[in-house]
Amino acid sequence: MPHSAPLTSEHSRLNRRAGLASVAVASTLVIAKMWALAATGALSVGASLADSALDLMVSLAGLAAITYAARPPDDDHAYGHTSAEDLAALGQSTFILISGTAILYAAAKRLFGEASEPLASEGAGIAVMVLSIVLTLALVAYQRHVARRTRNKVVAADSLHYVGDLVPNLGAILSLLAAQQLGLTFVDSVVAIGAALFMMFGAVRIGKAALDALMDRKAPDQEIEGIAEIAATFPGVRDFHDLKTRMAGSRTFVTLHIELDGDQSLYDAHEISAGLRAKILKAYPHADVMIHKDVWFPPKD
Repeated sequence: MPHSAPLTSEHSRLNRRAGLASVAVASTLVIAKMWALAATGALSVGASLADSALDLMVSLAGLAAITYAARPPDDDHAYGHTSAEDLAALGQSTFILISGTAILYAAAKRLFGEASEPLASEGAGIAVMVLSIVLTLALVAYQRHVARRTRNKVVAADSLHYVGDLVPNLGAILSLLAAQQLGLTFVDSVVAIGAALFMMFGAVRIGKAALDALMDRKAPDQEIEGIAEIAATFPGVRDFHDLKTRMAGSRTFVTLHIELDGDQSLYDAHEISAGLRAKILKAYPHADVMIHKDVWFPPKD
């Protein structure tokens, strides 16, 4: 059986638009937070800036992966190019871990130093953080809309990542308010440490998911059970075996052997196989399905 059809042009267009929106928001926030860091000297703002800079890298890599993964299979890549998404995610997680470690070191050095460095222009820093939250919420809403339409894992993951960004942004506002209203400058270092740990935890999770896909990890059990149920109840399919799956980027590759009556015509066998494949793709649009037809032998008495 042929592989699944490439993503529709509408879905590809929506995915690219979501990627471009992510790049635009991340670029805007990097510029704004660079100014806020220079004005306030707050490490919590620096942690948020580092997070936004990594967001920009993630967004650029995600946009490149979306564009590259949408290319159809060719002679050198018979199964398509979706693994580019996993390679990009693995690289992103490595950079996030390095950045989080650097922020942890700087924050701990300031926290346990002899004297805390004073902050300045807290009001300006708070305004930038509020802008960051507003833009992030708008982006997340749009990304979730696109992810629901296209079921693209890169867009969905990027949306989850930006939801996580709200934590360091809110933490930066808390630290700036504490310094401005109460003079508690140490809160800045504590928030920076928390933001760095949050980033590093997310990096490990992203990296593990990407590594699992690169190592041909099977699809989730719920998805496998759903495919098995479709095959078991499809008219004309006597039995099935060797249901195997693996994930690569936003694709789930499925291989399935079905057993059919040997006395029917080749045309009828083909129609059953094609119908089963169509039903699986309807339930799991981003699957790549290959079905092998075997002859069914009735059980002997």
